[in-house]
Amino acid sequence: MSSLLDPGAGMPGPQPAPNAIIDGDQASFMADVVEASRHLPVLVDFWATWCGPCKTLTPLLEKLVRAQGGRVRLVKIDIDKNRELVAQLARMGLPMQSVPTVVAFWQGQVADTFSGALPESELRRFIEALLKLAGSSAPGADFIAEGKALLEAGEAEPAAQMFAAAVQQDREKPEAWGGLIRALLALGDEEQAGEILAEVPAKLAEHAEITGAKAALALAAEGRKAQGARAGLEARLAANPDDFEARYELATALNASGEREAAAEALLEIVRRNRAWNEDAARLQLLKFFEAWGFDDAATMAARRKLSALLFR
Repeated sequence: MSSLLDPGAGMPGPQPAPNAIIDGDQASFMADVVEASRHLPVLVDFWATWCGPCKTLTPLLEKLVRAQGGRVRLVKIDIDKNRELVAQLARMGLPMQSVPTVVAFWQGQVADTFSGALPESELRRFIEALLKLAGSSAPGADFIAEGKALLEAGEAEPAAQMFAAAVQQDREKPEAWGGLIRALLALGDEEQAGEILAEVPAKLAEHAEITGAKAALALAAEGRKAQGARAGLEARLAANPDDFEARYELATALNASGEREAAAEALLEIVRRNRAWNEDAARLQLLKFFEAWGFDDAATMAARRKLSALLFR
């Protein structure tokens, strides 16, 4: 597969649009961000008055968003005035430990995120990727879309070929690299998946697609060990439903077998019974699953809703 991996697009001119850049808060978050993202991509800039890098990043974001003429919205949120919202998002697994942090939403879900003040060229690529996700044509986009459809249908081998073709067209497409790694994992080829991960351009290393693929690779190794003990783990749970260690290890084995819903439910059951067990290990492992599966995966979205219900009940 790696033999296929041998080796941008400008954006339309500026036409300012009303409501393209707004200040948000906890009360308006659902309307301004989640619901609005069902119609156009939304960037959320979490900033603070005392944050030096924010003073650099926010003006660049505003400039690039204005240049889109209404194709994307920017919502700016002062973390000090919205601490409860920030805490809630952090509990749901979003990286809210530092500012500036930018979270991209599309179709009511998190599409991507980054922290720190990126240079303008990288910000432009970030926004372009979000716009492409929302339907704009781009080199390799058809290959990626086909690859995702094939992978979801369980056709890992042709999916890998589609993702490899996308990488060949544009080596700076994290969706193509991440998809190729995931397809190889679905084929059981952890070794080659690791080799492909090592070829990812350094500038893409912290992209959510790449960190998610890296997490999936790590979980595959954990799961391989747990799968051999699955029968024993199930027997332990039958004898003692509060054997949280067995339930935790069983979740890893289930994930390795592709049983995502069951894997998530095993960890959610630990949270229901004893959230504090092993220093919140079940919730933290569930967040690793979310990262490995992807923000827009059906199992991620379903489990995140259940986790939210547990945390805020």
